Amino acid sequence: MSEYEYTDEEIEAIRARKLEELKRRMEEERRRKEVESQREALLRSILSSDARARLTNLKLVKPEVARAVEDYIIQLVNSGRLTPPVEEDIVKRILIELDERMRREYRIQFKRK
Repeated sequence: MSEYEYTDEEIEAIRARKLEELKRRMEEERRRKEVESQREALLRSILSSDARARLTNLKLVKPEVARAVEDYIIQLVNSGRLTPPVEEDIVKRILIELDERMRREYRIQFKRK
């Protein structure tokens, strides 16, 4: 027997493990999609159509920034600091504020020898 030959029981155990792993991954993916669809539904109810279009355009260019703005808007609405529907001008102000906070100031230093 070579070192790569398996018994029927070993093959079935391997298949069962792979099947369980596949089921687990599919369940995780289903849960992730469900959470994402709930999030999208919440954003549809919170944002005006113009604000939603602006965030959709931003998502194409900078998805991480769009996600941060969406999270921030959801947080503000949940805390009562913003009332739906959130208009495009409010989204613009949030984007400007976030840009000012995230912007880095670069300094160039020369080392003289």
